[in-house]
Amino acid sequence: MKSNEVLKLFEESGALLRGHFKLTSGRHSDVYYEKFALLKNPAICTKICAEMAHHFKGKEVQTVVGPTLGGVIIAYEVARYLGVVAAFAEQGEKGRIFKRDFSLSKNEKVLIVDDVLTTGTSVNEVIDLVTQYNVEIVGIGVVLDRSGGQTKFDYPFYAVSSIVAESWDPKDCPLCKKGQKLTQRGSRKK
Repeated sequence: MKSNEVLKLFEESGALLRGHFKLTSGRHSDVYYEKFALLKNPAICTKICAEMAHHFKGKEVQTVVGPTLGGVIIAYEVARYLGVVAAFAEQGEKGRIFKRDFSLSKNEKVLIVDDVLTTGTSVNEVIDLVTQYNVEIVGIGVVLDRSGGQTKFDYPFYAVSSIVAESWDPKDCPLCKKGQKLTQRGSRKK
């Protein structure tokens, strides 16, 4: 699956929204990628996750971890393709935590996955969580990198699709300055 094919899926499914949005990161943007429009469709979701799993095949992944919410579906599907287990990291009072008997073992090989990347906050929270277990992070995979490669990690990174989608600090947002109505989407409210 090529990057432009994933972007086309976002567009065709109605997952690409235009307007004035407050992103999960707290930044503002004129585009929003509503990943659940894709993730609710198993045929589309499995194609994307199969591509991500294929990229990390051979890395000896033992567990795939994703942050709630969209990362749960992606972690499960990628783990299924790799023939390993999946876990998800929920929002705690301070960062991400494991609940529901999820845990990791020392030196376990972990792949971190997520849906849409803007600033890397969710992924960095998962990194902070899993490193407490003294694991080996073998990579980070996302469905869509909207930073166009500008968000960096200290681990091998793969985006099934990448695009430069502009976002602004709220104080610098040109849409706010024009008085355009702000819509907040996503699960993290800032």
